[in-house]
Amino acid sequence: MKNTDEQAEQLLAASLQTIEDHYEQRGIFRDRFGFGRTPAIVVVDFAYGWTDEAYAGGSARLDAPVEHTQRLLANGRTAKLPIIYTTSPYRPESGDQPFKSAADFSPDLQRWDDRACKIDERVAPQPEDLVIEKENASAFFGTHLASYLIQHGVDTLLITGCSTSACIRATATDAKSYRFRPVIVRECVGDRSAACHVFTLFDIQARFADVVSLDETMTYLDTIDAK
Repeated sequence: MKNTDEQAEQLLAASLQTIEDHYEQRGIFRDRFGFGRTPAIVVVDFAYGWTDEAYAGGSARLDAPVEHTQRLLANGRTAKLPIIYTTSPYRPESGDQPFKSAADFSPDLQRWDDRACKIDERVAPQPEDLVIEKENASAFFGTHLASYLIQHGVDTLLITGCSTSACIRATATDAKSYRFRPVIVRECVGDRSAACHVFTLFDIQARFADVVSLDETMTYLDTIDAK
């Protein structure tokens, strides 16, 4: 008997094909924003609270996206792109946690702590990078990300991190609202749920962002580096 996640993915695939056929018949949602001239990379919430299974909100599903993001960051640093990281603050004295899952208690798993907020060392920020503490899903809401990007003349935001169905979607939607070109790098984002991941990428590609392969993104960065 197939597990629940596999069944959900099969049902989702059939549903998405029906929607795709509808879009195709009507000729809608086919365009892309495309890459601009001055990109930046944002790494959304690749902190241990999400990447380490020792925490209630952590998932091994993020191992591959983290590793792919390593490759993207290496190219981004060669091209001297602005690189921004987000994480969430740890404030136990306030009793106020920004996300439902982050501080969930499980008797078998590690409690949310200061380490949970630290960026995973596999994609660790460098001294020249910007690290933003955010208290909402979007990397933009309540932060100075937009002004930082404007200061650096950025027109294209390469989006990596987690979770696809929450903070990635919110960040991409706000990036478009601020008139940046939002590009989600497919292999560099992940979610605890494979079904939520697949659906979100399909839906946001149709509406608010480009979803682009890592290989295509790396080729684009090579042209930036060559300038």
